[in-house]
This record gives sequence, C-alpha cells and structure tokens, in this order.
Amino acid sequence: MGGGLLIAGTTSDAGKSVVTAGICRWLVRRGVKVAPFKGQNMSLNSFVTREGAEIGRAQAMQAQAARVEPTALMNPVLLKPGSDRSSQVVLMGRPVGELSARGFFGTSGGPSAGNALSGGRREALLGPVLDCLAELRNMYDAVICEGAGSPAEINLRRTDIVNMGIARAARLPVVVVGDIDRGGVFASFFGTTALLSPEDQALVAGYVVNKFRGDVTLLEPGIEMLRGLTGRHTYGILPYAHGLGIDEEDGLRVSMRGAVRESVVTPPVGEDVLRVAVCAVPLMSNFTDVDALAAEPGVVVRFVDRPEELTDADLVVVPGTRGTVRALEWLRERGLAAELARRAAGGRPVLGICGGFQLLGEHIEDDVESKAGTVAGLGLLPVRVRFAAEKTLARPVGEALGERVEGYEIHHGVAQVLGGETFLDGCRVGSVWGTHWHGSLESDAFRRRFLERVARDAGRRFVPAPDTSFGVLREEQLDRLGDLIEEHADTDALLRLIEQGPPAGLPFIPPGAP
Repeated sequence: MGGGLLIAGTTSDAGKSVVTAGICRWLVRRGVKVAPFKGQNMSLNSFVTREGAEIGRAQAMQAQAARVEPTALMNPVLLKPGSDRSSQVVLMGRPVGELSARGFFGTSGGPSAGNALSGGRREALLGPVLDCLAELRNMYDAVICEGAGSPAEINLRRTDIVNMGIARAARLPVVVVGDIDRGGVFASFFGTTALLSPEDQALVAGYVVNKFRGDVTLLEPGIEMLRGLTGRHTYGILPYAHGLGIDEEDGLRVSMRGAVRESVVTPPVGEDVLRVAVCAVPLMSNFTDVDALAAEPGVVVRFVDRPEELTDADLVVVPGTRGTVRALEWLRERGLAAELARRAAGGRPVLGICGGFQLLGEHIEDDVESKAGTVAGLGLLPVRVRFAAEKTLARPVGEALGERVEGYEIHHGVAQVLGGETFLDGCRVGSVWGTHWHGSLESDAFRRRFLERVARDAGRRFVPAPDTSFGVLREEQLDRLGDLIEEHADTDALLRLIEQGPPAGLPFIPPGAP
C-alpha cells in the first residue's frame, strides 16, 4: 500500500486545498505517482468526472495538480448546501438524498442521556470512505488527503470521516496548516493539538505556516518555542503568494478573478476594456465559470448585488445556483430582475448558466429543489423548466459560434426550449444567452468568439487576445503551488512522513479531548 499524509487546518480556509495541491504537484514532478483525497467535502463548487460522477472542484483541481484523471474515489462524500440547515448528500458521485445537519452529524445527548452521542448518517459512511482511501493507496505511490474545517471540532469527533477519524483508522501522519495572515497562528497550532485525544495527538507530526509576509528570521524564534512546547516540527513556512487562481471549496477570494483583482490587470488588446458583472445570487454554485473571462486581458469581472451595478456592465452573467427559485425571488426583491429585463429590451448582453439559465425562462415547475410548484420566470428566453428527481450529470461536447466547446452539466432542471437560436443545449434570443453547460468558457476559441459578439452588442471596441490559453494559465498556477512546497517546505522531512508514517514518541499536550 502506498504512503499517505493528511493535511489538516487550524480553521476553514487556512490553505489546506492549496497545500494539498502543491504537494501533489511537487511529488509528481519528482516522478511519484500521487493522488488527492478528501473523505467529505461541503461545497457548491463541483465538477463532473469522465465516468459521470459529481465531486468537489477542489479535488478535481488537485487531481490536475497530480496529473491524473479525477474520479469519485477522490471525494466519496460531497455535501451541497440547500439552506443553512440541510444539504444534498452525494455519495460516490451520485445524489442519495437531502439531510438536515442533525440527521447527518448526529446530536449531542443532554444530561439525561449520560453524555452519550446519538450518531447520524455520517458515522455509517466511515467504512465506504476508508475503502476508497485504501483503493487509492493500492493504486498510487502516495495519497495526499485533505481535511475539512479543523480536526479539533470536538463536538463532531465521534462521527468524523474526514479529519482524525480517517487519520486514526488509516494510520496517517497529520500536518496542520495555519494561516498566519489572520494572526494567532501559534495559539491556533498549540490549541488545535491540545484539544485532541492522546491517540489523535500521536498522529499530529507538525505544522505548516501559510501566507507569511516579511522577514522569516523574525518568525524563527516562535517556531523554536512551538517545538519546545509541542515537541513537533514545522514542515514549512510558505510565503504569501498573490493571485493563486485555483478552485477551492467556496472561497471566492482564491479563484482566477481574485488573481486579476490582486494584480495589475493586463491591458486590453483593443481600445476598450470589457466589464462583466456577475449576479451574486444565493447558494451560488460553480462561480468558477467566470474565471476564464477574468483571465482575458482587458476583461474586468466583479460580483454585484444591486441593480445600479449592472448599468455600466457590458455583460451580465447570472450564474448557477443550488436554489433556482430562491435566486429568482432574490433578483426580484433587489430590483435586479427589472434591470435584467431592461437590458434584454435594449439589446445588452446577458448570459445565464445552469440555474441562471433556468430562471431566465418563462416558468419553472419545481417539486424537487424548493417544492414551490410552478413559478413564473423572468421571461427573457422561450424556455420552460421542469425539475426532475434524477440529477443530470454529464460531460457534453458540442459546437457554438463555429467553435468546438466542452463543458459539464449538474442540474435537476430539464429545459424545454420553445424557440430562439440554438446555443449549446439552450438558446439565444437577441443578446440574451442561456445554457446548462458549466465550463464552456474555458474553451479558448469559443470564448474569443463569444466575447467578440458581446463587445459588438455592447458597443465596445474590445478585442479578445488571440493567444490566451486558460489551460496553460491553470498549469502555471499549479506549478506555482508546487514551487511553494519545493522552495519553502522541508521536503525531505515530508517525504519521510509520507513513506514512514507518524514519528514515534510524539509528546502528549494536555488537556486533550475526552
């Protein structure tokens, strides 16, 4: 069985996805056959594999970092929130039902329950998750696992299938990542370790400091004191890196358009820039669809939630959402729906993707997602949508504007197109476009043709760059992650961890958890 490592974090968004991807890229460049793994992901940002399975986009990105094809084995459990209290459960790439947080995680017993815990559905998933991990470890030289949130969430430890639960069951060494940019990283490292049980602490090999700015020599005394307090090694101090355009779970700040915002926007090829406004609808999913637009020189992408922010936009994108009816209500409540109608009447470009496409139609029959029944859409496209119990998961290939297009589909809504010009699986009427296809804008030649049409309709002298390759840009970003590990981590020590497992004799840090 191949080696393994679990990358945990002091908090959500500490940098687990980045570090996992970086280690995968570093290892594959050394000739190691490596795969990523995350037992359970909670995200509205998902992807469809070649075999038609839905997994988190972070694991698809990490598979690309490892230069392997993503599969359902890499993310066996995916939770897609539908509200603050419930999520759709996707098991091995297929939805198996909707569960409340109480039903999934289990509940704490009160004093009369003798402090016993009543386990939820998640407890029963540990076996399948471990089976997937074991299968990957039999297929690859190394499997780099990503945790979720913090491993010290003691209220959830009994049913844990993504942090110390799998580390303990699979005897994986654990490295904890902390975001020093937030402050308090030493307290976070110490507190995270001290809240784990002795058995769990024995697997925590050490730490990685992420997003460090400044002179590293000023940090080194603290690293030595941390070693004295915990007996554990710090495996790397990663510098703050601007513009890392990768797909995390739901972190809007770290996608490709984040890179554009943080760096100097490349000047346009033509005389004008092109302004893109993305409606920040509730339960927004696959917001990475607009990353390819933001990668274009001279294209400025921003997320908006007020109608006045649409007025100077050359293109408005209504993105995917896990709550189409809820998003429709939100657009109307905020006055965005009326502004979209004015844009359409004036021949100004609008693009709806997946849920955004559905709500641009005439009406929606939804007895599945919102159970709202028949709801009037915005009426900007001749489309009627009926929600089916079975989810469509596909990797279509087609043609639009004379160019080849690849995409992926994740939706319950089935669209009946009643008119207009065919556009992928949807349609176009005037300057309003709609499709279920996520990822279509990553097809370079099609994206250029589409932006040419948008610029013409918007009256802008914008010219798409002739040589922008979104795939090449993504590879460059993944190589930057590999460089961070290679140049700023103790790679020899990491290799020993992956190959040999947790170091022996790691000290216990009181008080520990029950």
